[in-house]
Amino acid sequence: MLSSKESLKILKETKALIEGHFILSSGLHSPKYVQCAQLMSKPSYALKICESLAEKIKSEFDDFNLILSPAMGGIIVGYELGKLLNKRAIFSERVNGEFKLRRDFNIKEGDKVLIVEDVITTGKSSIECSKLITSNNAKIIGYACIIDRSNGRSEIKEKIISQVELNIPTYSKDNLPKELLLIDAVKPGSRNL
Repeated sequence: MLSSKESLKILKETKALIEGHFILSSGLHSPKYVQCAQLMSKPSYALKICESLAEKIKSEFDDFNLILSPAMGGIIVGYELGKLLNKRAIFSERVNGEFKLRRDFNIKEGDKVLIVEDVITTGKSSIECSKLITSNNAKIIGYACIIDRSNGRSEIKEKIISQVELNIPTYSKDNLPKELLLIDAVKPGSRNL
């Protein structure tokens, strides 16, 4: 398994961890942004991270048959983990602002589902995915992500398995520090596309 230090080095080398002024999909502002798409665009690096996360998942969750990821950021991570763990991997998409299963994806009654994301900050997307699971009389076995930047403040009350935890400050738009006020904000996430 990769250490946190080794994982952080990969994130920086792939330019998956960037600095500036960012508006997160949660609406919060941050001086750093984790752009896992950059990591995932470099397959040899992404594989190292996903293999390490797969080992952590295996040691924590041994009985599940399905991975569900929210679009957009979780799709490739969910696919890679599905391949490594030999599990079926599907994703949900927003339709009129609400997560739905499309493309003939389904969750069957009794399925045991792991929710997988690229980054968890507030946990909102994962919580929305959990509703799809419970509405299909299936069971949520847990949550996993490459980066947990929630600092224990996500809406997810269960344990989150992550490859690395980052303590990156976030601010409401009414409480921005001076250094962020001087930088134009960029909204790189995909929630409201």
